[in-house]
Amino acid sequence: MDYLASIAGPGAETHRETMNSSLNPGFLAELAQQASALDPTQEELEELFTKTGNYARQHLATVRETPAYVKSKERSVGLLSSPIGEEGISLDEALQLLYDFVDHEGLNSGSPRYLGYIPSGGLVHSAFGDFLAAVGGRYAGVFHSSPGAVRMENMLIRWMAQIVGYPRGAGGYLASGGSIANLSAVITAREASGLRGADYDRAVIYMTAHTHHCVDKALRIAGMGSSIRRRVAEDGHCRMSPDALEKTIVADKASGLNPWLIVGSAGTTNTGTVDPLSEIASIARSHHLWFHVDGAYGAFFALCPEGQEVLSGINQSNSLVLDPHKTLFLPFGTGALLVRDQEFLGPAHGGRGEYMLDMDSDAHELSPAYLSPELSKHFRGLRMWLPLKLLGVAPFRAALSEKIHLARYAYERLREFEGFQVGSYPDLSIVTFRYVPEKGDANEFNLALVNRLHQDGRAFLTSTRIRGTIVLRLAIVSFRTHLEDINETLEILCDHVNALKEK
Repeated sequence: MDYLASIAGPGAETHRETMNSSLNPGFLAELAQQASALDPTQEELEELFTKTGNYARQHLATVRETPAYVKSKERSVGLLSSPIGEEGISLDEALQLLYDFVDHEGLNSGSPRYLGYIPSGGLVHSAFGDFLAAVGGRYAGVFHSSPGAVRMENMLIRWMAQIVGYPRGAGGYLASGGSIANLSAVITAREASGLRGADYDRAVIYMTAHTHHCVDKALRIAGMGSSIRRRVAEDGHCRMSPDALEKTIVADKASGLNPWLIVGSAGTTNTGTVDPLSEIASIARSHHLWFHVDGAYGAFFALCPEGQEVLSGINQSNSLVLDPHKTLFLPFGTGALLVRDQEFLGPAHGGRGEYMLDMDSDAHELSPAYLSPELSKHFRGLRMWLPLKLLGVAPFRAALSEKIHLARYAYERLREFEGFQVGSYPDLSIVTFRYVPEKGDANEFNLALVNRLHQDGRAFLTSTRIRGTIVLRLAIVSFRTHLEDINETLEILCDHVNALKEK
């Protein structure tokens, strides 16, 4: 008996009551009437456009003046007083909830004085791209489903590959962020190297203490938690030491281990430093290791001449992560993986379901669904394509160049302030520093200093620990941050230092 005959057999009797309801026009009409709320009328659409548009305009008009950080005692708990229910509420009520409990609590990453964690840029042109992508509902995973959407995303991949100097055979996909892209890179490297479960205990990965923790997370998720992770020694500027890397690889080979993967950083989150990529690439080639670069924060600085100089050698990597939602200023949820040879992506991620028989492929446009972990995926390309097409590349290049020079400016200013110590000269746009009081514990003082800054909220900085020392970070990444914002932040910083000294 074939499948269709089997499901139409005696068991179908048990569904007769449901079938009778399905054949009742009145019942179906009632359901349609209730469901019609999902498709708004022209009048309802006009209200949605007008009121949400006004809300967005007000946000953009005040984003420069609102605090960079707000921490209330309630922590947005009021949102829970309006649970999801069977009946809806008015748009005015919904927007008020958004205003009260979401948009004015926590971090305001759109502020020009948000200088803490690496932020999402929140570029407004991208928001319109997201809106059009959501309304259009195009599925960007498979070429057959939306040739235009897939061509657009692949065009952006090729553009990014050109920026970093990858060859014509490079490929990749737009991910939800750097963590997923790094996971995908680990899986690609694993499959390209032919590693299997029995090999993991001997497989060695080389990174530094400042490599982003998402790489460790990726190894665990990829099933490689038992692999050996070497924290390679650094130079005096928190960059991976090529000499130490070479010696460690040679020693591991002599011990019968399997050196497999090197993870370099093109701008660490902690300090903003860039590993010596050319030298690491040379070592990787000589020992036949996969060389992956996490450039989620820093790789897009290759758009400007100052960044190109620092990122020399990035084109020699086997794979690279870069996040448009960081240094291309797009909204959260936009990362990218590039692989020097796109032929490695398919075997690592490919798969087909029987229900996808109608989804053809195209030799000239590879489908993201066959190159990534995702099948259902947001049409991310439109949020990236629209601002680049409307504005051109020049404003992005200028903004990135400005951030590097603002970091250098802040570094020099901090050097001039009495009592301040600065870290390494910034490779890109992160400055590390601390205040050393005349008496008392410097670590405690700097923790108290950052706490005061958070309570103030006008500017947001973060602290980190480097070799046991508490330091503060000034991460200059927002496209809205300009010279006056850096000067204002430094004034706020000095005011709080003086207040702490008087206690």
